[in-house]
Amino acid sequence: MGWLGLFILWLPAMAVFPAGAAETLSSQKPNFVLMVSDDMGYADLGVQGGRDIPTPNLDALARGGVRFTQAYVSAPLCSPMRAGLMTGVYPQRFGHEFNCESYEWGMSREHPTIAERLKPLGYRTALVGKWHLGFAEPHRPLARGFDEFYGWLNYARPFYPDRPAGRKENEWMRNNEIVVEKEYQTDAIAREAVDFIRRSQKEPFFLYVAFGAVHDPIQPRRDTLDNLGGIPDPKRRAMAGMLVPLDEAVGRIVGALRQHGLERHTLVVFINDNGADPGRASSNGNLRGFKRSTYEGGIRVPFFMAWPGRLAAGTVFDRPVIQLDIHPTLAAAAGLNPGPTWKLDGVNLWPFLDGRNAGRPHQTLYWRIDQRMAIRDGDWKLVRTADYAPGTRPRMRTYAADLSDAELYDLAKDPDEKHDLARDPVHAQRVAALKAQWQAWSRELREPFPGPK
Repeated sequence: MGWLGLFILWLPAMAVFPAGAAETLSSQKPNFVLMVSDDMGYADLGVQGGRDIPTPNLDALARGGVRFTQAYVSAPLCSPMRAGLMTGVYPQRFGHEFNCESYEWGMSREHPTIAERLKPLGYRTALVGKWHLGFAEPHRPLARGFDEFYGWLNYARPFYPDRPAGRKENEWMRNNEIVVEKEYQTDAIAREAVDFIRRSQKEPFFLYVAFGAVHDPIQPRRDTLDNLGGIPDPKRRAMAGMLVPLDEAVGRIVGALRQHGLERHTLVVFINDNGADPGRASSNGNLRGFKRSTYEGGIRVPFFMAWPGRLAAGTVFDRPVIQLDIHPTLAAAAGLNPGPTWKLDGVNLWPFLDGRNAGRPHQTLYWRIDQRMAIRDGDWKLVRTADYAPGTRPRMRTYAADLSDAELYDLAKDPDEKHDLARDPVHAQRVAALKAQWQAWSRELREPFPGPK
C-alpha cells in the first residue's frame, strides 16, 4: 500500500481520535475489558474468513473498531503468552518459556502486571476464567494486582460441572477458595463478567476475561450442535459447539456495557492466545503451522480493539503488532506514561492508531521456545520450528551458534511460508544478518525454568 493509501486509510481514525487525544484520556479514566480465547484458529471467525461457524458477536466487535491483520503473540503456547500479555515483556526474558504447571514456579514478580499498574489509579480489577501463571498463593491473581478472581489456576478444566476436574488446580475458585459451579464453563464466565460490570459502574475498572474455549477437553454445549449439522467433520462440529457459546458470551459482555451506558467509555480488546491446535479441527486458513510452531499458524492470531467514539469502525491495521503492546496501550489510555524505565518490549499503539505515527510499531519481533525460533525483521522472517519432542529438550544454546536448518520467507510476497529462500545465494547475507540479530537477542534471555515433564 502506498503513502496515499495509508493516508486515506487513517483519515476515518483521525476523525474520531484526533492527534493529542491521548492527553485527554488521563482525565477520563476509561474502563478496560480484555478478552482472550484459547486455541482458536486464525480463520475460525467469520470476520477472519471463516464460513461454517456463526460468530456474529465477535464479527461485530471486529468491524466496530480496529482489526489487526498481522497480530502476533510472543509464544505459541498458553502460559508464556499470558505472561507476556500481563507484563508487556517477552516472557523469555524472565525464564517463562514453557507452560507453568508446577508449584515451584510462577510468573516473575520483577515485572508488574497491567493490573498492578492500574490499581494505584483507582481501578477495580478482576479476572474471570483461566490464569495459568502460577499455583502457589504468591503467584495467584490476588497477589498480582487483581481484586477479584473467579476461575481456575491450571491450563484447562472440564466445561460441564458434573465432569471430574482431576486435580485441585483445575477446580473453580472464588478468590482463594474452591467453590462449586453449576453452569457450563463459558456461560459461567459470561455470568461473572456481566455481574462484575454491573457492580463496577461507579469506578474505573479493568476486567480480564480469559475463556477456556476452545481448548480441550472438547465438550461442546449440547444445544449448539442442533444448529451446526451443516459441518460434516465431527471434530470441527464439536469445536464449533464450543466456539458458538464463546461468541454468545462476548455478546453478553458487550451488551452489559451497552445496558449500563458504559460502551463509549470502555476500550474492549479481544485476542487469541496462539494458533489452532490441529487435534481440535480449528482452522488457520492458509497459514502454515499450528500451536507450538513458530510458523505463522502458531504465532499469528485474531486481534481486535473497539471503542465507540474513539476508534473508527471498520479500521484495518495491516502492520505487525504483538500482544505485548496491550500492556502499554492500556496504561497510556489510563493516563500513565509507559516510558523507558518500564523496560517493556511492547509499545503504546495509540500514536499508530490516531495517525501521529505512520510507521511500523515494530521493525523486529523475536520468538524462542525450546528448539524453535523465529525473527521477523520488516517483512523478512527467519524461522526454525523443530518437532515438539517432550523429554528431549536441548536448550536453544545447544544449536544457536549454527541455525543451519533455519528457513527464510518474504512475508510480503509469501505470507503462507511456502517458498524457503534460505538456500538461495542471493539471500546469504540476509540470512547471516538475521541469525546474528536473533542470537544477540537470545543471549539476553534468562535460562528457562523447567517445562512440564
